[in-house]
Amino acid sequence: MKDEDGYFWLLGRADEVLKVAGHRLGTMELESAVISHPAVAEAAVIGKPHEIKGEGIVVFAILRQGYAPSEKLKEELREFMRKTIGPVATPDEIYFVSKLPKTRSGKIMRRVLRAVVSGMPVGDVTTLEDEASVEEAKQVYEEFKKMIKL
Repeated sequence: MKDEDGYFWLLGRADEVLKVAGHRLGTMELESAVISHPAVAEAAVIGKPHEIKGEGIVVFAILRQGYAPSEKLKEELREFMRKTIGPVATPDEIYFVSKLPKTRSGKIMRRVLRAVVSGMPVGDVTTLEDEASVEEAKQVYEEFKKMIKL
């Protein structure tokens, strides 16, 4: 909205804004940047507590046909987001999944992904379209944690 002094105010929900190293970043802008990459069909961005930055950026991405998950693609996406938005928008973690947890009306349930990443209970998922998406996100995240411990 535009106020009487000519200033623009961007309104949104507090849970859709990440505070990364003192910068407030909207999940919509971050997701738009990720899906503008030719390899990404759909994405969800959430914040994860980070002891230095406040919140770190975590991306769950569905790839387009013809693209395969790889460490090289993860690095390419990190660099792409740095160039598209800026260095502060560099994701800490990127996970490739085949589906995202969504409501029946098609809205991404970021709180479910946030719960998976933080190890918290997922909570009420009665509006979830496909519960398998939550299990897949958990599995991908657990595999990542095992890789770090090696």
